[in-house]
Amino acid sequence: MEPKKKGLDGSKEPVFNTTKIKRGNVLICVIKMKGQGSRISGFYKLSIKERVAFVKDFASLTEEETNLLHQALNLPTADRFIENVVGTYQLPLGITVNFLIDGRDYLIPMAIEESSVVAAASNAAKLARIKGGFKAEATEPLMIGQVQVKDLKSIEEAKKNLLSRKKEVINLANEQDPFLVKLGGGAKDLEVREIETDRGAMLIVHLLVDVRDAMGANAVNTMAEAVTSLIERITGGKVGLRILSNLADHRLATSRAVFDKEAIGGEEVVDAILDAYEFAKADPYRATTHNKGIMNGIDPVVIATGNDFRAVESGAHSYAAKDGRYKPLTRWWKDREGNLQGEIKLPLALGTVGGLTRLHPCARLCLKILGVRSSKELAKVAASVGLAQNFAAMRALATEGIQKGHMKLHAKNIAMMAGAKGELLDKIAEKMVQKGKVNIELAKELLKEFEK
Repeated sequence: MEPKKKGLDGSKEPVFNTTKIKRGNVLICVIKMKGQGSRISGFYKLSIKERVAFVKDFASLTEEETNLLHQALNLPTADRFIENVVGTYQLPLGITVNFLIDGRDYLIPMAIEESSVVAAASNAAKLARIKGGFKAEATEPLMIGQVQVKDLKSIEEAKKNLLSRKKEVINLANEQDPFLVKLGGGAKDLEVREIETDRGAMLIVHLLVDVRDAMGANAVNTMAEAVTSLIERITGGKVGLRILSNLADHRLATSRAVFDKEAIGGEEVVDAILDAYEFAKADPYRATTHNKGIMNGIDPVVIATGNDFRAVESGAHSYAAKDGRYKPLTRWWKDREGNLQGEIKLPLALGTVGGLTRLHPCARLCLKILGVRSSKELAKVAASVGLAQNFAAMRALATEGIQKGHMKLHAKNIAMMAGAKGELLDKIAEKMVQKGKVNIELAKELLKEFEK
C-alpha cells in the first residue's frame, strides 16, 4: 500500500493508503484510511474474494472467522436456538462502506435480500462525509417492564402506596440480577399509569431497568415477575400481565447529518427532498412508506448483529405514532447556506451481549467487523444507517424516481430467475435495463437469443 495524502489536521503523517487493483482494462482504486478507514471507492466493483480480503484486514479477522462469512450456522448449533429444526435459512450479507460517525470510520454489515439498499446507504454516507459525517447520541439503555394491576378498590390509593414504597419494589427487582447491578445497571425507577379499559380502570406499573449492553428482555421480564406478590400486597389488587414493553421510549438513539447542496444536485434537489418530507409529515399513507425506507437501513444491521428486528420494528412504528398520528421518524430542513440537514430519533433496543448476539457465529463476526464497544454505540450506528437510507430514498424519489437505480440491481435477480448464469446474467440484466423493461418474460427471450 502506498501513502497518498497528508493528515487531515495538516500534519505530514499520511492518513490514507491506496490499493490499486487492475480488473481487465479497468484500474480500481480502493482508498483506506489508516486504522479504521471505511472511505472506499469502487468497492462494489471488486470480486467477492477481494471484498472479503478487505474486510478481513479492516476488522483483523482470523482465517476461521473469515470462513464464517459463507458458512456461519451448522445444524447442531441451529437446533439449540429453536424447536423442530430442519435446516437453516440465510440472507445475503453485504458490507456498507463510507460511514463516518462521530469521527470514527465503520464498515457496517447488513443482512438483507432487497436490491439497492446497501449501495444507497453507502452512497449517502459518502455524501455525508463532505460535511463531517454523522453526529449521533444515545440515551441510557433503560427498558420498561410493565406490570398490570386490576381489581383495585381505589386507583388513587394504590398509586400513592406504590410510589411511597417504590424503593422496596426496586430493591426486590435488583435482587434477581446482582451481576447486572454490579455492572451499573438494574432497576432504577418506578412509574405508575392509570388506564381506562372496557373492563374497568387498571393501574399499570412501569419498572425502569438499565440493562447495560443487553437488549434486556429476559432481565426485565424476570424482574417484573419477581415483584408481583409485593405489588399485590401494596395495592390490594391482582396482578395480570408482567412483560417488557417494546416501546422503549426511554432508550432513544439520535443521528444528524448535513448534506452539501452542490454535492447532492443543487438547490432544486434540496427543495424537492424537503417537499417529499413535508408530504410524509402531512400524510400517514406516505409516512408509512417513508418509515419503511428508514427500516430498510436499520433492520439489516439489527439482523446481522443477532438482535430482535421485530422488537425494533414495533417500537419504531409505535414511536412514530406517539402523538396520536403516524409521522416520519426523521426531520429535514435547510440551513442558512442552503444545505440539507436531517435528523432521526427513535427507540433502538439493541444488545451486544446475550441472546443470539454472542451465540450465533455470524452475529459475533458482524459485531467484530463493526467494532462497536457498547449497545449505545450500536444504536448510534443503526440510527445513522436509517438516516442515510432515508436521505437516499427521498433523493431518488424526488429526482430520477426510485426505479432507475433499483431496476439495475433488480434486473440481475430477474435474469437469474430466468436461468441465466455467469456472464450471460450480466448481459441479460443490462439489456433489460436498456430496453426499460425488466420482467421474467423478456429475460427468458433474451436468454434464448444469447444461447443461440
